[in-house]
Amino acid sequence: MIAFRVDRRSGVATYLQLVHQVKQALRLGFLEPGDRLPTAREVVLAIAINPNTVLRAYRELEREGLVEPRPGRGTFVTASLSRPAATAGSPLRGLLAAWIEQARTAGLERADIAALVAAALDERYPTPPSPQADRLEEDT
Repeated sequence: MIAFRVDRRSGVATYLQLVHQVKQALRLGFLEPGDRLPTAREVVLAIAINPNTVLRAYRELEREGLVEPRPGRGTFVTASLSRPAATAGSPLRGLLAAWIEQARTAGLERADIAALVAAALDERYPTPPSPQADRLEEDT
C-alpha cells in the first residue's frame, strides 16, 4: 500500500501532491489494478491533513479513470501507467541508478541532479506551446 507524504513548503496543493504520488506509484509498478488505496481516515491519521483533501485527490484520480470507489470497501486502482522499462529491476532503471551514483560521487547534490535531469527532459521532450501563446502570436 502507498504511504503518502506531504511537503507543506512546496507550493503545490496538497491534493495534487497525493495525485502525483499515486500516478508515480502507478508508473513505477508499485500500485497495480486491484490494489486498494488507503482510506481517507488512514491518510488523515498518517499525515495530519483534512479528509476533504484526500477525497478531492481520489475524485481527481477517479475523473482520470485511474481509480474507482467501491462503497463500503474503499478506493481501488483500475488502471496502470506502468511500462516495463520503468519498473524495479529493469535495465534502464539500473543504468539511471548507476548514473545517479556517479553524479553523487562527482559531488553533485540532489537538487543539482534534479536540475540536470529536468534540463535533459526539457531538451528531449519540449513542452508544446499553450493555446494562449498561439492566440498571442496571431494577434501580432
